Amino acid sequence: MANAESGHQSPQPGPGTPAPKHVDIMTTCIDHMVDMELVSLPGELIVVPTHLLYRAQDPLAVQLLFHDSIQGLIPWVFARDLLAAGTQAPSGTGDVRIWPNGTGTEAVLHLLLSSPHGSAHLTTSLSEIEQWLRSTYQLVPTAEETQALDLETHLTRFLNGTP
Repeated sequence: MANAESGHQSPQPGPGTPAPKHVDIMTTCIDHMVDMELVSLPGELIVVPTHLLYRAQDPLAVQLLFHDSIQGLIPWVFARDLLAAGTQAPSGTGDVRIWPNGTGTEAVLHLLLSSPHGSAHLTTSLSEIEQWLRSTYQLVPTAEETQALDLETHLTRFLNGTP
């Protein structure tokens, strides 16, 4: 699906896209490494290796694991739909804000992440994120998210205090 204003394709497969073959959702995840750039002082480039992770058993969420040489892995989890919406237009009003900028191969995706400990403004390739998102929607389409959601397992983990 193309967005007429930005010229970008929607990460969600459109009508006529073949349905994915049956997948064992309990053991399937889609991960991808990208380099994000921390927006800092002019002229200073800080590359942050980032692991994008999507688990079929948690179909509503995406996880970004930022690799920091001092703190180790820094995880951020938020709605897959928020990330998808942010590839098309500014999205998010809380701790996670996402927006696209530019067109064609030079287009970038901005992520502004805020916590009580501070905030970070990162950029990365928009097309790379869109491609990864499309693969997550092929694994678990929007219409099948609630079927794939294992509420019993999540409730048990919550009640036991495990992640």
